Amino acid sequence: MTFEEIVRYRRSVRHYKETPIDSEKVQQCLELATLAPNSSNMQLWAFYHVTNPDLLEQLAVACLNQKTATTARQMVVFVTRQDLYRKRARQMLALETENVQRNSAEEKQAARVKRWKMYYGTVIPFLYSRFFGLWGLFRKIMVHVAGLFRPMPYQVSECDLRVVVHKTCALAAQTFMLAMANEGYDTCPMEGFDSKRVKRILNLPRGAEITMVVSCGIREPGGVWGERMRVPFEKVYKRI
Repeated sequence: MTFEEIVRYRRSVRHYKETPIDSEKVQQCLELATLAPNSSNMQLWAFYHVTNPDLLEQLAVACLNQKTATTARQMVVFVTRQDLYRKRARQMLALETENVQRNSAEEKQAARVKRWKMYYGTVIPFLYSRFFGLWGLFRKIMVHVAGLFRPMPYQVSECDLRVVVHKTCALAAQTFMLAMANEGYDTCPMEGFDSKRVKRILNLPRGAEITMVVSCGIREPGGVWGERMRVPFEKVYKRI
């Protein structure tokens, strides 16, 4: 399919056939999902690919027994891992340092490595650190003062950064669903679920949060509820 055909083919499917789907193809689609854009390339996500029938049954209950969950052949749980920010920052610093050494003129390397050390060694840990909302309040005060003199991003509270991480994970989920459509497979993103039960079923670490659960399979006739409806384009498109 062309990209336009893929986008138009993808629908939120509520009822799947009993036909099994290839776990390896689903895994390949998840590998493509890792190529999704994400904030500062921190990749604070994890993808739990569930194929075990017993776990699928438990997840269906945790997803409120929605038909898209009870008939799913497989599921993927998209999880944020903001608690890994220090580890990811160190990995990115090492990567960017190697990039500079390979691709920059020798006389510019020291200055560029210094900038990356400042960004991933100081700025990112400062932005992502959490302490009962107090660090976020301190950051808010700092940027409001600095914003009197220069343009500043104001979304720096602990809640703001949590939103950033979930947006990043959602981009990966969308990339996954488009990749699945390209394989002729169907999906449905679910936000209606018991997050405590899902975390317990998957034995997720304390610092993990669930962005969405995506059911997977092949659509039954009637598995899509009606024609697609979108607000008229002219109502949402603003050319300035």
